[in-house]
Amino acid sequence: MTTALVVGAGPNGLAAAITLAKAGLDVTVLEAADEIGGGVRSGEGTIAGLIHDHCSAIHPMAVGSAFLSGLGLERHGLHWKWPEVDCAHPLDEGDAGLLYRGVDDTAAALGPDGRRWRRAFGGPSRNFDTLSQDIMGPLLRVPKHPVALARFGVPTVLPAAAFARIFRTERARALFGGIAAHTFRPLHYPLTSAIGLGIITAGHRHGWPVAQGGSQAITDALAAVLADLGVKVETGVRVTSAAQLPPAEVTMFDLAPTAVVDILGDRLPRRVARGLGGFRYGPGAFKVDFAVQGPVPWTNPAVKDAGTVHLGGSFAEVAATEREIHAGRMPQRPFVLVGQQYVADPSRSVGDINPVYAYAHVPHGYTGDATEAIIGQFERFAPGFRDRVVGMAVRSTTEMSVYNANYVGGDICTGAKDIRQLMFGPRTTLQPYRIGVPGMYLCSAATPPGPGAHGMCGVNAADVALAALPR
Repeated sequence: MTTALVVGAGPNGLAAAITLAKAGLDVTVLEAADEIGGGVRSGEGTIAGLIHDHCSAIHPMAVGSAFLSGLGLERHGLHWKWPEVDCAHPLDEGDAGLLYRGVDDTAAALGPDGRRWRRAFGGPSRNFDTLSQDIMGPLLRVPKHPVALARFGVPTVLPAAAFARIFRTERARALFGGIAAHTFRPLHYPLTSAIGLGIITAGHRHGWPVAQGGSQAITDALAAVLADLGVKVETGVRVTSAAQLPPAEVTMFDLAPTAVVDILGDRLPRRVARGLGGFRYGPGAFKVDFAVQGPVPWTNPAVKDAGTVHLGGSFAEVAATEREIHAGRMPQRPFVLVGQQYVADPSRSVGDINPVYAYAHVPHGYTGDATEAIIGQFERFAPGFRDRVVGMAVRSTTEMSVYNANYVGGDICTGAKDIRQLMFGPRTTLQPYRIGVPGMYLCSAATPPGPGAHGMCGVNAADVALAALPR
């Protein structure tokens, strides 16, 4: 039987292992941590019984993933839960942009910009399942649906700052800008519309759900599939050199590109080692989990029903803070992403104590403490928040990279999503999963289509590996 080894058990490593095992390979997974899942884990962090997601929390790209939806994970306890409002972006004057699952509901909430929002996202959202067959893989290839992809793709090359000009109200511009800021890039750069447009389009098709009981439920369900397929999983095994790799016809690395260089060393062709070794990482995330008594006291009452909240003020302010962190400077009022997962999934709370998830965009490798800056952004849009906090757990950029070695410098996206890396992947090549060593492949979130719990980086890499095997 053909053997396969997967190094790293994040969602992409698990997806690669499942894909290879379903094709009949004998698969072993090695994971450095004591538990599998990478960023898709949950647990108690503040008070007993209160469930916090460690990193991956809201799942607009995972719920519609062709890979995940085809596994029947509900049989293994995965159940999606949706909030009433997918995302909210409060503004200083008490207004807020509100994103609903339905395009028409969102358009109605955006008032004068409703028609423009509907025109921008109505068609692509209806066609998202078709579009995803192209956008969830390498961008530089012959598309399966060229016309649909072209209609969707033309706006994605724009800077987010240019795309935002189609809207007339600050409510709509800020709502779009906060979602575009998920790219961790200055919003005046080309292609910064791409991730925002992708998330919004996917969300209007499938919503922004959470996994009931925590994101850990996704990993647990995938672990159950692995067990059904007879895949061997070994935790607490940190691979640091090629000598540690057991013989296998296929080896997949769910690792940061620079880690692969460290492991394989001279086994890599010089051009590949140079490309992977020069991989660029992006800004970091500084995370604080709060235990909050009662709901967050948002000035705008509609925000309390949102699963995700973006704290950043106007579009111009969000754009300015993203420029600052990209330049290595910590802004006084950083962009903060807030998760209110308990709104859709009350099982995470304990009585009237709710888990509130938050991380700030900070410079790469930031060594300061952003806790007060995060609390300050809450107080700005929810006065009295500080008084409701009864517990708190902090994870700095350094602690992020310890928690998951792929998060170099706190970069939870596993790499800067600049033009070259967004178009080509970890190095300039039309084969982003190949690393120049026969039988060895890269399948982490550094490869297309990028970060998320969707697993498609692993699936794509495994499909390339299977195609290369002798028939």
